[in-house]
Amino acid sequence: MKVEALLFTGVAAFFAAVAAGYVPFSEDPAGNAALLISCLMSSLIAFFLWMQYRRRGTRAQDRPDAAVRDTAGPLAFFPPRSYYPVFTALGTAVAGLGVIFGMWLFLIGVGIVAPGVAGFVFQHNDR
Repeated sequence: MKVEALLFTGVAAFFAAVAAGYVPFSEDPAGNAALLISCLMSSLIAFFLWMQYRRRGTRAQDRPDAAVRDTAGPLAFFPPRSYYPVFTALGTAVAGLGVIFGMWLFLIGVGIVAPGVAGFVFQHNDR
């Protein structure tokens, strides 16, 4: 994870440097927001990857002397099937239509998305 963390840290630093040079001289609010949000989003991913690296240590992919067989074996748990993606996608579509047609439809969409996301989070909580 160290290489990925360094990569996203570099991306965040790039967006921060570009935003520092662009925002003071620009009167474009969309460009300012895009640069600042890009910096924040890449910083969030970099922070996550640094925390994962700190928590789990180096992987075989991080070592230059590692062999292919060092990465073999079970990596994680993958659920066999789930209906929660369907609920979440349906709720997101309804909420998106609610932005166009009215708040009542948006709230229905949020009411569909919330159980879908909760199901994603807690469906295999017994592990």
